Amino acid sequence: MGLMRLLPRPHDRSRRVGESGSDDMAEDAGEATALHTEDDSGNVAQVHETAGGELRQQPLVPTPVPASADGTSDLRVIALANQKGGVAKTTTTLNLGVAFNEMGYRVLVVDLDPQGNLTMSQGMNPDSIERSMFDVLVHKVPISDVVEHREVDIAVSSIDLAGAELALASMIGRERSLEKALIEVRDRYDYILIDTPPSLGLLTINAFVAATGVIVPVQCEYLSLRGLVQLENTLAMVRENLNARVGVEGIVATMFDGRTLHSREAIEILEENFGDLVFRTRIRKTVRYAEAPVKGSSVLKYDPTGSAAEAYRELAKEIRVKREAHAGQGASGGA
Repeated sequence: MGLMRLLPRPHDRSRRVGESGSDDMAEDAGEATALHTEDDSGNVAQVHETAGGELRQQPLVPTPVPASADGTSDLRVIALANQKGGVAKTTTTLNLGVAFNEMGYRVLVVDLDPQGNLTMSQGMNPDSIERSMFDVLVHKVPISDVVEHREVDIAVSSIDLAGAELALASMIGRERSLEKALIEVRDRYDYILIDTPPSLGLLTINAFVAATGVIVPVQCEYLSLRGLVQLENTLAMVRENLNARVGVEGIVATMFDGRTLHSREAIEILEENFGDLVFRTRIRKTVRYAEAPVKGSSVLKYDPTGSAAEAYRELAKEIRVKREAHAGQGASGGA
């Protein structure tokens, strides 16, 4: 069964991000018509319906990694996003960051979720944090002032972040607050991973504007798949108005249980509709991912030789290989 038959086709409304507030943008993202299909050659595409009812196809492909003059890629700022909660965004952000750190990369993870689960996963209490990402975005505190050094460097969150969208709403350039904050630390890291809240509001828009790519954790269940179209609609508007380079870098299937037909069918739907955007690595369902945060650690530290830790090491390697491949294409294309 294809995703086109699974997802409804809402009416299209044309709006620009720069001409409306973040709430309008999030609302329009849910109302724009965009479906995914596959042509005879197997290329994944996005189908838009114009005002006159005409269907237009646009390729849905990952944004190429920008290459520097010597052929190596620049800093990667990756937003992990899915407006559906409970799909392992926080788990993936932390464990992927630790896996990159094990490979020798300098890593910063940014907790942009007011729930503060990423912060708690490293043994800190968001309720006792004096300064957090709220102060960075709203009060322009240097981001280095809210970075804690744990398994990886982490820019911490607190419940105050829940008021950030309201505080930012009247500010000019509110969508670029995170992008500007990261300028201070760009030369200190190879990867910056951003854990976003389960919404497509202003905090997530900030992550998209700052990012060079987006990784979408998708739980292997039907309801989780439905949000992909809406997320891509939002990314399309961000590309048009705020950050032309951002795109879906990959989709990672989480909470996979190969024993159930439903999980296997979910994987088939993902691969049928998104092709090579779906990472080969499967994050399987295991209690280890729930146990590790209780100890204030990643699963790679909690159970370093287990299959749960190995899955994120494999995902990190797969992302690195894709990154190097795109960097090589960029270098050869510029020659």
